[in-house]
Amino acid sequence: MKKKIAILGSTGSIGTQTLQVIAAKPEFFEVETLTADNNVDLLTNQAIRFQPNAVVIGNKDHYSKLKEALAQYPIKIYAGYDAVAQVATLPSVDMVMMAMVGFSGLFPTVKAIEAGKNIALANKETLVVAGEIITKLAIRHQVAILPVDSEHSAIFQCLKGEGDNDIEKIILTASGGPFRTKTADELAYVTKEEALRHPSWSMGAKITIDSATLMNKGLEVIEARWLFDVPPDDIEVLIHPQSVIHSMVQFRDGSVKAQLGVPDMKVPIQYALSYPHRLQSDFQRIDFAKYASLTFEKPDVKRFPALNLAFSALKDGGNRPCAMNAANEAAVDAFLKGRIGFTDIPKRIEKAMQQVAYIANPTLNQLQETHRETVEKFWLKIKS
Repeated sequence: MKKKIAILGSTGSIGTQTLQVIAAKPEFFEVETLTADNNVDLLTNQAIRFQPNAVVIGNKDHYSKLKEALAQYPIKIYAGYDAVAQVATLPSVDMVMMAMVGFSGLFPTVKAIEAGKNIALANKETLVVAGEIITKLAIRHQVAILPVDSEHSAIFQCLKGEGDNDIEKIILTASGGPFRTKTADELAYVTKEEALRHPSWSMGAKITIDSATLMNKGLEVIEARWLFDVPPDDIEVLIHPQSVIHSMVQFRDGSVKAQLGVPDMKVPIQYALSYPHRLQSDFQRIDFAKYASLTFEKPDVKRFPALNLAFSALKDGGNRPCAMNAANEAAVDAFLKGRIGFTDIPKRIEKAMQQVAYIANPTLNQLQETHRETVEKFWLKIKS
C-alpha cells in the first residue's frame, strides 16, 4: 500500500525536495496534505500537480486567492495555523513530514504525535525547545520520530543493527559554513548575500544563516541529545569542509561508524519516508577518487560563539533552550532585514537569554510564553 504523507511546510527547501522524492516514487508514496505559510502561488502549483486531499495556507489573508485558484479541483482548502495542525491528524495520513521552520513546528508536531502519526522530523527546533516533552509524548503514543537532518539521519543509520551497544560519543560534522577561514575582524563586515552562499548545501535562508554562525550545529547538538538519549558531554562537533561524512558514532570498544555520501537532502528524506527499507534511487553517487583527502578541525568558538551558547543552554535545561532558540530566530530575522550585523547575532542572543526568567520544568504553554516574551524583548531592544 502507498504511504500517504502530510507535508507541513511544503513550499520550503525540505518540503519541495520531499515532493521530488515522492514524485520519483509514486508507487510507494502519495501526497495527502500540503501546508504553507505565505507562498500561496507555489502551494497552488503543488496542489494542482499532486492533487492532495487537503491544503492549508497559514496566512488567512491568502485564503481567497488559494480557494479561487483551486476551485475546479476536488481539494479541501483551509486557512489558519490551527488548521495546519488539524490536517496532520487526519485518519488518512500515515506519516507527517515536519518541514516547517522554527518554533512554529512545535504544536503541529505535538498534535500529530497525539494522533499516533509517525514523524519525519526536519524541524530541529521542536526538539530544541521541548525535547523532553516530545520524546516522552512519542513513547506514550508509540510514535516513531525519524530524523531528516543529514547529520541525525547519519547517526540513526550508524546505530541501526547495534542493539544495546553503548554509545561512547556522537560526532556531529559541520561544513564550517562560508566564513570558516575569515578572521574575527572580517566577520564584522560580512553581508547578508555572502552569508546566504553556503559552500555545500542548498537550504532556506534561516538555516543557511544558522549554518554560517554555527548555531545550526548548536541546535543539532540539542536535537541529538533527545533523539539518541545521550548526555551533552558525549556529543562532539567537528568541522569537515568536504561535507562527505555526515556524522559518526563512537562505541565503547573504540570503533567508529560513519555515514557518507554527497551533500543531497533527498537521500535522508527518502530514507525517513521509506524506513526501515532502502529504496532504489537515481541520486548522485559519491566518487571517492575526487576526494584526495578528508579533513577535520575543531570549531573555533571564539569566532563562532553561538555553538557554545547552545551547549550552555542544553546543560541549563528547562526553558533556556527555548529562549535561546527564540532569540536566534529573532536575531536571524533582524540580520536578514539589515537591522544588525553578522557578529551581533550571538551577542544579541546571549543578552536576550539572560532577560528571560528560568523555568526548570516548563509546560508547553510556558514554553510558548517563553518564546513570545523572548522575541518581544529582543525587538524592544532593537527599537530602543
